[in-house]
Amino acid sequence: MDLRTGLSCALLLVALLPLSANASSKLYIVYMGDKKHDDPSVVTASHHDALTSVLGSKDEALKSIVYSYKHGFSGFAAMLTESQAETLAKFPEVVNVKRNTFHKLHTTRSWDFLGLDYQPPQQPGLLQKAKYGEDVIIGVVDSGIWPESRSFNDRGYGPVPARWKGKCQTGEQFNATSCNRKIIGARSYHRGISAESLKSDYNSPRDINGHGTHVASTIAGVEVQGVSVGGLASGVARGGAPRARLAIYKACWQGAGCPDATVLAAIDHAIHDGVDVLSLSLGGFGPEYPGTLHAVQRGISLVFSGGNDGPVPQTVTNAVPWITTVAASTMDRAFPTLISLGNNEKLVGQSLMHNASLISKDFKDLVYARSCNAELVASSNVTGKIVLCSAPAQAKFRPPAIALQDALNHTFMAGAKGLIFAQYTTNLIDGLAGIERNMPCVLVDFEIAQRIISYFDTAGSPVVKFSPTMTVVGDGVLSPRVASFSSRGPSLAFPGILKPDITAPGVSILAAKGDSYVLYSGTSMACPHVSAVTALIKSVHPDWSPAMIKSAIVTTASVTDRFGMPIQADAVPRKLADPFDFGGGHINPDRAADPGLVYDVDVKEYNNFFNCTVGLLDGCDSYQLNLNLPSVAVPNLKNQVTTWRTITNVGPVEATYRAVVEAPEGVAMSVEPSVISFTAGGSRNVTFKLTFSAKQRVQGSTWMKHRWKEEPISWLFLVCRPKGWPPKVGQRLGSLFAMRGSVNSTHI
Repeated sequence: MDLRTGLSCALLLVALLPLSANASSKLYIVYMGDKKHDDPSVVTASHHDALTSVLGSKDEALKSIVYSYKHGFSGFAAMLTESQAETLAKFPEVVNVKRNTFHKLHTTRSWDFLGLDYQPPQQPGLLQKAKYGEDVIIGVVDSGIWPESRSFNDRGYGPVPARWKGKCQTGEQFNATSCNRKIIGARSYHRGISAESLKSDYNSPRDINGHGTHVASTIAGVEVQGVSVGGLASGVARGGAPRARLAIYKACWQGAGCPDATVLAAIDHAIHDGVDVLSLSLGGFGPEYPGTLHAVQRGISLVFSGGNDGPVPQTVTNAVPWITTVAASTMDRAFPTLISLGNNEKLVGQSLMHNASLISKDFKDLVYARSCNAELVASSNVTGKIVLCSAPAQAKFRPPAIALQDALNHTFMAGAKGLIFAQYTTNLIDGLAGIERNMPCVLVDFEIAQRIISYFDTAGSPVVKFSPTMTVVGDGVLSPRVASFSSRGPSLAFPGILKPDITAPGVSILAAKGDSYVLYSGTSMACPHVSAVTALIKSVHPDWSPAMIKSAIVTTASVTDRFGMPIQADAVPRKLADPFDFGGGHINPDRAADPGLVYDVDVKEYNNFFNCTVGLLDGCDSYQLNLNLPSVAVPNLKNQVTTWRTITNVGPVEATYRAVVEAPEGVAMSVEPSVISFTAGGSRNVTFKLTFSAKQRVQGSTWMKHRWKEEPISWLFLVCRPKGWPPKVGQRLGSLFAMRGSVNSTHI
């Protein structure tokens, strides 16, 4: 098979700068396609040979190379000058050469909120059908693991699955006993990491940052009773697949982030070790690096976080079509805190105040310091007072999380005794972690802040006091909502691929960090939720491909909340969520286990798509449009566009589906055939045609919906088989297909 059209890739990375290297040398990643030999040593030798031919000697080649990717694909990382990299790029066996870049790290009421109850009251759900993820192996590429956490206790576990080929790599404060029957493998990748970063971290799989531990426990942590943050959010901490095994790959380092070189080395080893699912809560992993595609070709499902740069459009990352990209949303838990004004008005904000000694029963003077920058705080005489920070006009210029941290720092250093911080979103609770031990802080929206300002302006001596924070769970909390920080589509790299794919809980998630439990927010926290659900589905349907599992998750997602209202997205201003906010919608694990229809993808089609991205093929627009994804995105609809999709019946053997179309305004849409029937002994696959025609040529964007519905249901716009819906004419209702995409009609 031709290397460039087949997509078996090898990567070349350049890492540690050897003493003999030229000062202008940088770390490069060289991608070489499929490995040409099953023996890893032979693959590595080919990397040495390529480097030797450029550097002039084998000794220099050995000094230059940092990582050799030899298990799942072929490639290496090495220190090269720009001219050496350009020379290597011209080799016929090299697909591309790319400078090493660094990525950022992008919690448990959430599983109950998603319907994965540990003890279901009636019918067994996905969690029970999957045997709680028993023996599924989930790889976590992150900042390592804190093995002593109660979340990783292996009591009651059987032997490590015989198919596991990984290892427990020892190092600083991490020995062979750090792994067990729960954490069955751990590796770390320190080459190419600066000495300064290594000094501030453990040179081993041990996690100093806490991010990787938090992610891993969210995915597969065992049940831990009585967990809380100072009495708030109390309950049972557990992962979504609590009986799954964990394989840890430390590719992210304190002060250094997550270099391409280490992430690719982790993926290469994960393919070799035998993981079933890979979870990567990392930002902006580029499409140029095909290690992810090689993993998918081996049947490994990859789940990535979508980024934390929302609500700005076109900020979503990790947008290649063969991975699942996750947005973040809220769940039905809040931390209301009563604010009492001197005029007896009672207002409610959000906080994490659990230090009773800091919560005064007496009123304190209130001062309004507007944006609370250093100058305003210094001139406002805030010492011993409670400060209100509210600057709506600046909200669009400064990310809420940064503005909060600045306000906390300025007011605390100036001697304030409390802070009321206003923003368009209160999804900033975890930003209060630590500060609540020193100074109470309450988050409010701008409307509440304006009422406080009105009181401040009219009262002669304005005063205020706080009441202790409470935990509220249930229908009284509007949820889910797409979080303001969650990155939005469309993708800049691939506007013809709808991203993100799905949203999941990612706000104030309680999970392990070190020996304790903390609340974190981010798409990094949403990603492990989808990773766990992916593992459960893989357990129930071991023969399903990664594309089928992803399709099942996307097409059964909810676009309405528990009250049947459309899901909203926190933005400026708040709006109804659309596919660029949440992809298919909010994840529904139980429905995803029984989707009825799925969209599978031949990995060769992914190969063609990848080869387009590296300039080896033309007609890339066509490859994007016709990939058999559960969505359609048309970036520029000028006249008419036609595309095809093939559905696979994984539901009842005999079933009939009809298409229900909701075309965007200004767009005519047709589906042929509009009715599809499956019969016993017939084909499980049917191809249909979609045609989009622009009625007008004006700038703007909208989105289309198209759903398959099984007869005899007529007037219900459903994404999936309704829970508890009775069968008709003795036939179980199959799940329904949902397809969403974007249509942008542009005047030419």
